[in-house]
Amino acid sequence: MPWLFASRYEPVNVTGVSTIPYADDVLDPSESLLQLTDVSKVLGVPISRVEQMLRDRHLLAVKRRRVPGVPEVFLASDGRGVVKGLPGLLAVLHDGGYRDEEILRWLFEADDSLPGRPIDAMHGDLMREVIRRAQAMAF
Repeated sequence: MPWLFASRYEPVNVTGVSTIPYADDVLDPSESLLQLTDVSKVLGVPISRVEQMLRDRHLLAVKRRRVPGVPEVFLASDGRGVVKGLPGLLAVLHDGGYRDEEILRWLFEADDSLPGRPIDAMHGDLMREVIRRAQAMAF
């Protein structure tokens, strides 16, 4: 019967809790970031849900001064969630091989053919145009 107890003491391949993905901070220092706890309060969800959204790439976070944060502009101005279309846009760009830093640069860089930056256009009537451009870039 000793073999019954031997397996109890063998090393077990346990995977820890997955880490929260974050990108290098390629944003302008004046770009407002919300800490993950603040994002959870704004969205009205547990912080674990925000962390899962980051792991699922429905949101992106950057690490600024060793603290992960989500660009405030990723949240709808009415506080009712993530900007409409953002998770799909991120999925298209990730599937197209873009890294988080590249996606952030593209979203936050002024575009002469749009009224401002692509992320700003996501808040208005040009959301579909931004997504169409992302699809064209990705494939």
